[in-house]
Amino acid sequence: MDDVDGADSHTPGSLTDWARLFVSHCQYVVSTVPGPPGVGIYTLGDDLLHVGGPSQFTGFCGIHTGWIEARVRVLPEPFAKVDAGWDAISETTLWSPSGRLSIVGLMGDTAAALTDVAVPRGLVRARVHARDRLHETVRTDADPPERHELHIWAVSEETRWRTVLADPGGRDWEQKPAKAAERAMLSLVPRPSARPAVLPPLSPDPYEDDAGLSRVAVVRHRPTPAEVSVGVLPAGDLEVRLKRVDGETLIWSWATADNPIFPQPLATLPDDEPSTVRLTSGPNGFTLRHEGVLGRHAFALGLIWDHLLDTARSYPWMETLRGQAAEATTLAEKARRRQAERDAEQWGGAPPSDRVRALSQARSLAGIDRPLLDRIDALPAARQREAACWAARHAMRVAGLEQIGWIVDALAAAEADRPLPRAFTEHGGAAAFNRLLSDPEVPHATVPFRPDPRHAAPAAPSEIPQQVAAFPALIALANDVPLVAAIDAVYHAAIAHGDDRDRFLSDLHVTLR
Repeated sequence: MDDVDGADSHTPGSLTDWARLFVSHCQYVVSTVPGPPGVGIYTLGDDLLHVGGPSQFTGFCGIHTGWIEARVRVLPEPFAKVDAGWDAISETTLWSPSGRLSIVGLMGDTAAALTDVAVPRGLVRARVHARDRLHETVRTDADPPERHELHIWAVSEETRWRTVLADPGGRDWEQKPAKAAERAMLSLVPRPSARPAVLPPLSPDPYEDDAGLSRVAVVRHRPTPAEVSVGVLPAGDLEVRLKRVDGETLIWSWATADNPIFPQPLATLPDDEPSTVRLTSGPNGFTLRHEGVLGRHAFALGLIWDHLLDTARSYPWMETLRGQAAEATTLAEKARRRQAERDAEQWGGAPPSDRVRALSQARSLAGIDRPLLDRIDALPAARQREAACWAARHAMRVAGLEQIGWIVDALAAAEADRPLPRAFTEHGGAAAFNRLLSDPEVPHATVPFRPDPRHAAPAAPSEIPQQVAAFPALIALANDVPLVAAIDAVYHAAIAHGDDRDRFLSDLHVTLR
């Protein structure tokens, strides 16, 4: 029976050929966006279909491992009457941002005719038809092949999955709406990616491009009036605020929680725009319409409303979020302690102020005299500038540069609070440094250089040119920030003193007192 019994042959649409698909564990997956499901199977569904996420559901076969036949029919609207000749029919809503749909075996088996089938972009309704679902232990060569046909049409409302035609021999699955609502809310408030920032960003997934798609409505019906609580719907670091406009209208808006629970709270809202919840009652029961929601959120919001309408003021996702927050807090505290230990080792005690930690030579100076670093940090700006000039003059003196005319002039300008020559201020003082190296009047001597033993393996001191070590103390005076100038000048002056470094540092302590 290749044609669908009862179908209108004049209804426009597209139809794929029957294709053989290898299935495993009685399952195949229908997906419009490849990836893991958001809601596990055995949570919501019937004997033919289990919802798996906004863009995915699992179909169930009779055969455990083997071949079935499947095809896809894309329609402008559903058929006016239920198709005859099928053993089971079920349907659900899918989010299709790419306008592509695939049917894949549970272990990834595919068929070309069932891969990337063109379907409408946005929300679509998917109706699954199945017949001859026989297990291989009872199937004979005389039995027709197991067949599954999928009907797809565009919709603007997300509605609950439903059984259209129940298989008489089907299993009555236990429904778990609270678990589904929990996973749905967690999908709306995900934690930031743990992907290291040093890695390049991932390319946008073309399957998830929802540009140009309109907002949609989530619709839920109940046979009797249901309660909708006004106020705050907790969601960890975020919350939903439901504000009543009138007897039938509420405004739904996302906001950051006043008391976030994670050590690094979320700040990005799932949706910056408020949406409208309309409540109506009539002879057919109670209807909730949540209008103006993002299409990619419609599935999750539908599951949340399914739970809230039947179990008011119950928030099953909060237990999971609190557990995640407790774990994150524990990890953050361990990381803080490890960082404090590293800082204590690197800084020789508690780390200095943030402004000092950011300076290039601060850690080097801490390695040779940590109290001096703190003392410089505590000085007022004018005294920091004085300390920088004092250190630079002593560096020039110990390196024999205090008698070089152009160096004397630069040092005098700095001590008089006048601008240094451009050779000292442009490109990090490169021109002045090059002049130092080429000036025949500059003396040549060496001093031992001992690296900070906390950051280098013990080794014999190396010899470095004393004038090269001292000159950066003068260049440091070109810095407009007194703290930076002082730390840089003091560090380089200390290095230039070589074995006499401790005396230089002691004299500076006395001067600063």
